[in-house]
Amino acid sequence: MFRMSVETVLKYGARLMVIFMVIPLHEFAHAWSANKMGDTTPKYQNRLNLNPFRHIDPIGGLMIFLCGFGWGRPVQVNPNNFKKPRKGMALSAAAGPIANLIAAYLGMLLYKMLLYAFLKNQTEGLFWVTLLFEYFVTINIGLAVFNLIPIPPLDGSSILRYFTSYKVDRKIQQYSFYIMIGFVVLVFSGLLDGPLGWIDDKVFWLMDKLTFWADPIMKSIFKI
Repeated sequence: MFRMSVETVLKYGARLMVIFMVIPLHEFAHAWSANKMGDTTPKYQNRLNLNPFRHIDPIGGLMIFLCGFGWGRPVQVNPNNFKKPRKGMALSAAAGPIANLIAAYLGMLLYKMLLYAFLKNQTEGLFWVTLLFEYFVTINIGLAVFNLIPIPPLDGSSILRYFTSYKVDRKIQQYSFYIMIGFVVLVFSGLLDGPLGWIDDKVFWLMDKLTFWADPIMKSIFKI
């Protein structure tokens, strides 16, 4: 009989947290930022909420659960409603990964609190919950980094357009199908695992440093 280890169960539990908590936050951030900049399309499509069933894409959610990365249901944005279309598209695209990084930062604070609690009282339950939040932080960072890759239809492609010309945009659009096929091959071949893993590790290290102020507080609370 097949049995999963507790660590594996927690890993998939963290992925479910991302699907039902973080993906809605990611897509809501897109919708909220677009709405704030003058595009009411997301509002009329009822995307200005955190209801997970408004934001989960079945295939993208399954990919997150099985592979640790994926996507939500894209928020439709009309660039013609922005005063500065290229800037508006870039900012609304960047809002999603930023939301993931904010979630990772808050998750890092909870992770540190649980870690110090575990160091004070080393129970098995605290160990697994601490590990759960470590996975939560890692997955959020991974989603942010992945979405910032400047390949259509990822968020990074809209951010890139802010810095390029319309001529370059047309070329990318012309070859977008082939670019996307090549990207998919790279993802599933594992060739991107090394570079993306390296970036993920650096961002995790940065989150640790940016929450430095929590360490003395936790040490004081738990008297370590």
